[in-house]
Amino acid sequence: MTVLISRNVRAGCEADFERLTRTLMEAAARFEGYLGAQLVHPGDDPEVEDAMYHVVLAFDRQSSLDAWLESPERKRGLEAAEPLVQGKPSFKPVSGLGLWFRTAPSNPPRWKVAVVTWLGICPTVYVLFLLTSDLLKSWWLLPRTVVLSLAVVLLMTWVVAPQLTKLFRPWLFARRSRP
Repeated sequence: MTVLISRNVRAGCEADFERLTRTLMEAAARFEGYLGAQLVHPGDDPEVEDAMYHVVLAFDRQSSLDAWLESPERKRGLEAAEPLVQGKPSFKPVSGLGLWFRTAPSNPPRWKVAVVTWLGICPTVYVLFLLTSDLLKSWWLLPRTVVLSLAVVLLMTWVVAPQLTKLFRPWLFARRSRP
């Protein structure tokens, strides 16, 4: 379960909000089922006065997310954030394969996404072939393909891709130096 939480931060309160958000993300990391979190800063474009911050927060299942959402730690954090923000938070569940790489201010280069995707799919397909080859060898090609591709998609979406994204996050989202 992944949610996107957006908050409009008051001018001059950005550093305090970021510090508090990091503290909340550290607290969430101690909860069972925590998969990761990312603070997405407003754009760096000085022409745009957008003070909207986003937090992408992922847990392995709804019950784990609910435990965090109802926790006293989170409630205290939200109370501490009230003077730093304006308006109501936007809280939106998100899902899908595209979410794997949408947890940073900018998407990584496509070639990096391709490398990490291949690093997940190739071993997943190989292991599934090894595990199912005897069982499915008498099946026609189309049903075998349907079953194996379904298994690959399910494993990639909920097991492999979240772990690879977490593992390769520093490389995927490394800031490019500007000339």
